[in-house]
Amino acid sequence: MDTIPESAQENTTSKVSELNMTTVLVAAVLGFIVMAIILLLRRRSFGRRDFILTGLSESGKSAIFMQMMHKKFPDTFTSITENVGEYRSGRMSGRLVDIPGHYRVRDKCFDQYKRTAKGLIFVVDSVTVQKDVRDVADALYSVLADPAIQSCPFLVLCNKQDLSTAKGAQVIKSILEKEMNIVRVTRGRKLQSVGEDNMSKPVFLGKEGKDFEFSHINQNVQFFECSAKDNQLNNLSDWIDRML
Repeated sequence: MDTIPESAQENTTSKVSELNMTTVLVAAVLGFIVMAIILLLRRRSFGRRDFILTGLSESGKSAIFMQMMHKKFPDTFTSITENVGEYRSGRMSGRLVDIPGHYRVRDKCFDQYKRTAKGLIFVVDSVTVQKDVRDVADALYSVLADPAIQSCPFLVLCNKQDLSTAKGAQVIKSILEKEMNIVRVTRGRKLQSVGEDNMSKPVFLGKEGKDFEFSHINQNVQFFECSAKDNQLNNLSDWIDRML
């Protein structure tokens, strides 16, 4: 029986050791990459933990905030500054931020919190939406077109459903789509005449050459009905809980 020379055995052993060391190094590098990705995702998730309530004045944002945070409905509540509270569901938590609805402070407050937003809730008065549709659509378009929130889930919350004259969510969606189409045309003309740099330029909403539809934009926009007065906010709390 032939015997393997001692030098050949040593060479084979050396190659096996090198192979094992390479395998260990590759595994270590892959493990490091996986851990880095996990940490990065956690940091991003932690950095975006705010659920922002926005919309026009008198839509009921602050009443919704009070019900979600303190389980009570205020008789009158007009915010002139933002309200911030820690929302908890089981062992998970996030911040609920109520942005004032007055146009003089709304945009400034929104700019302060938009980069930490994990979800956007645009509150609509279901009773007066037809009368105020131009202002509602204009404010909604501004939020949806902001480059900072393009990755955020978006909820249009149709409040005051306890009132008999309230319009349903699907009717409100249709009304807003028609008005958003007009707002988009008007804003497009203004941008052409004024011009903006690419960093601050609002995102074009919808598809070129087609009437505006919420299904055509980047965000996943959902429409829910609610009543802050009757504390019918399960749709909202469930929506937030899914993202915590």
